[in-house]
Amino acid sequence: MGGRPLLVLALAWGATSNALAQQPDPRPGRNLAAACASCHGTSGVSRAGMPALAGRDPDELTRLMQDFRSGKRPATVMQQIPRGYTDEQVAAIAAHFAAQRAAR
Repeated sequence: MGGRPLLVLALAWGATSNALAQQPDPRPGRNLAAACASCHGTSGVSRAGMPALAGRDPDELTRLMQDFRSGKRPATVMQQIPRGYTDEQVAAIAAHFAAQRAAR
């Protein structure tokens, strides 16, 4: 009977960790936007001369990403990057940057 409390604890832990693993990401835009940080800065304000994304209208950012993706807006790197995201992911990234404090 000495192993039974351990078994109960292990089963409870497994159920809890499984439930936590299935919860949706509370900040998907932030996590997806991490890929943008090397050029546009971690909060959407670049120190390397790239356009600032912080505080911009999310519809504008979404449109720009869609224009890059379609080739309507030519670029070297930015034509490839949006192709790796769904429309929902692009919208989440745009919402994340729109919520950041704009550069002054």
